[in-house]
Amino acid sequence: MIKAINDYFTTIYYHLHSTHEDVISHQSVRILQMIQKEEEVTVRDIAEFLYISHNTASEHVKKLERHGWVQKERAAEDQRKVLLHLTQEGLEVLKKNAELDDAKLQDALNRLTEQEQQAILQAFRRLSEVAK
Repeated sequence: MIKAINDYFTTIYYHLHSTHEDVISHQSVRILQMIQKEEEVTVRDIAEFLYISHNTASEHVKKLERHGWVQKERAAEDQRKVLLHLTQEGLEVLKKNAELDDAKLQDALNRLTEQEQQAILQAFRRLSEVAK
């Protein structure tokens, strides 16, 4: 079952993924995803998430800042804590590199019945809930 799900997932991603426009590493995409999905993210969090040193994580974040995809902000409750946020451009880069293309997905969904579309939506919703 695991192999089948992975095969289906990678096939869907391969055929419905957006066209890459920006040169961005997989590690950078993972950092942007983390910043998007988690409530608060620091450089330390990224280092732990990716199993890299704090210095290496810091260099990755600096690179993302230079591209204008990430910005830093001091936490209101603790000025020593620096939180990371995606900029609008960062959100757009992440969408292009981590999500399915809206038009391609809509075209595929249009080939399904309403009932099939709802079944897929419910399955993804449920899998997303248990994944968290």
